[in-house]
Amino acid sequence: MYTKLVLLIVSLPPNPSSLRVRVWRRLRAIGAVALKRTVYLLPDTPDHYEHFQWLAQEIQRAGGEATLLRVEQIENMSSGEVIRLFHEARNPEYRHLGGRYRKLLQTLDRKSAAISPRVQVELTQLQRDYEKLHELDFFEAPEGAEVERLREAIDMRTRPSEEPKRREKTAGDLRDLRGRQWVTRRRPHVDRIASAWFIKRFIDPDATFVFADPREFPKEAIPFDTPGAELSHVGDDCTFETLVKRAGLRDRRLTRLAEIVHEADLRDGKFPRDEARGIDLVIRGLLAAHSDDHEVLTHGLALFEGLYVGASRKE
Repeated sequence: MYTKLVLLIVSLPPNPSSLRVRVWRRLRAIGAVALKRTVYLLPDTPDHYEHFQWLAQEIQRAGGEATLLRVEQIENMSSGEVIRLFHEARNPEYRHLGGRYRKLLQTLDRKSAAISPRVQVELTQLQRDYEKLHELDFFEAPEGAEVERLREAIDMRTRPSEEPKRREKTAGDLRDLRGRQWVTRRRPHVDRIASAWFIKRFIDPDATFVFADPREFPKEAIPFDTPGAELSHVGDDCTFETLVKRAGLRDRRLTRLAEIVHEADLRDGKFPRDEARGIDLVIRGLLAAHSDDHEVLTHGLALFEGLYVGASRKE
């Protein structure tokens, strides 16, 4: 949440017309949003203030007018409405970037994509574009969560397989993990929430969860659905499928739920489950509504419990 805003009020001369283009491009490049047709906003930081200062000088040298203001608040707008302006600017850009990530994910060859020069070039360019956009996302626009999910799915898919090093766990082995803390990445999406539900439902009802940056994972906690973890993506399987298979449970409802989670998480068309899109939208809505990952998890656990209990055993 911001405490101050910096405003740039501009009045541009009709000529040269190229000035308007230059100003528009500069404003877009620094992530400024329009409050009115000639008033632009940024959160008040030293860098943002300097950006506006330089732009104001350029406008004035070209014969225009530019006024720079610092304000605590805008009287007829709530902080939520101001933040929404920034979200509305970033969300379409995230959707466009997400479409590029999704296209790459759908065309990845599971066996050779990781070493394909074309894929590596595209991934490098996508990473650059993502970093630029992320730097301008001052208030965590909701559509950014979907791009993060797609980036994680691609990372899982292109990471060299660790299957030969893995030891198949039995249901007994998983029960040995009771009484432990579990850790995964922040902003949990479908696979992480479904996996946490499975852990509490079938492994340890008293399991507790931590959400953290992988570099800050507690050493004593059990990592899941994160690159390099044993309980994560294996081959074509998402983490939820890995857990179901490791537990060795024969349950048609779990099989059906695993197909839905797989399609919602990877969207590779392996399981044409119509429910996947709806569940994906619900989880994205939870992430947009709650900044606390544990609140998201609480609602997500109830969602997957309902999906499991409400499913027919005969499906």
